[in-house]
Amino acid sequence: MSDTMITLNNGVLLPTIGLGVLQSEGAEASAAVATALQGGYRLIDTAAGYFNEREVGRGIRDSGVSREEIFLTTKLWMTDYGTDETVRAFETSIAKLGVDYLDLYLLHWPWPADWARTVAAYRALEGLLADGRVRAIGVANFSPEHLRALTKDTDVVPAVNQVELHPNFQQPAQVAAHAELGIATQAWSPIGGVYGWAGENGAVPPLQNETIRAIADAHGRTPPQVILRWHLQNGRSAIPKSVTPARIAENFAVHDFSLTGAELAAIDGLDTGRRGAIDPADVTPEAIDLTIDPA
Repeated sequence: MSDTMITLNNGVLLPTIGLGVLQSEGAEASAAVATALQGGYRLIDTAAGYFNEREVGRGIRDSGVSREEIFLTTKLWMTDYGTDETVRAFETSIAKLGVDYLDLYLLHWPWPADWARTVAAYRALEGLLADGRVRAIGVANFSPEHLRALTKDTDVVPAVNQVELHPNFQQPAQVAAHAELGIATQAWSPIGGVYGWAGENGAVPPLQNETIRAIADAHGRTPPQVILRWHLQNGRSAIPKSVTPARIAENFAVHDFSLTGAELAAIDGLDTGRRGAIDPADVTPEAIDLTIDPA
């Protein structure tokens, strides 16, 4: 494992730092993708449920970077879980993106209340993998219990589980389950952006944390860079989101310094155990109400 790549359980290389595009819209989303790729990023992460796959595809084309150099991830929304539904949704996503294959295709959430459709969707992903339409498959937001159930009901161990993970919510049991099963951990909201509400319940958002700020000052770096470096030194991939060119560049410039053992331990000590987003156990299509548009 290097600072820049993680080898997945099927041998595919996953970049450690990528651009997330949740809530990025229109021309701004396209520009962010193009800026990131031109600045050295090679991982772009989107989802059908972000409603910006067309814009991401436009940004890829505008960047001038060849498709083969880019690791492109998108995600399947719950309302398209099922066998035939998943294949149709895959075709819709690649049409919007303007590509003919994906590097990573994920189930966006578990659907505990309809586990049979969740399993059917993942088995459809296995078929896309076998057909060479995707290079790796995985999941997002699956708890250890969901992962163990899925691996019993399917044949291909997920290559990646993308979960909320940042200094305020570190999920050690989740990460341990990934290690046990051979699944790579990828952090969404890696610098804690979901913690906009955190001050109300006593938690300090990571970017406002004095410990992180002190470490940043000691290295002549910014708090986001310190947090992203903490992810890398813990063997994770992270997909920070930004549409600001300077911030996009800042988030990528994290491969040329290291945190000490004491600094890593200090950040480890900031875990509140408090989730910023919805608990995966509670997720249903009604709880997160989205209607995916056609291609």
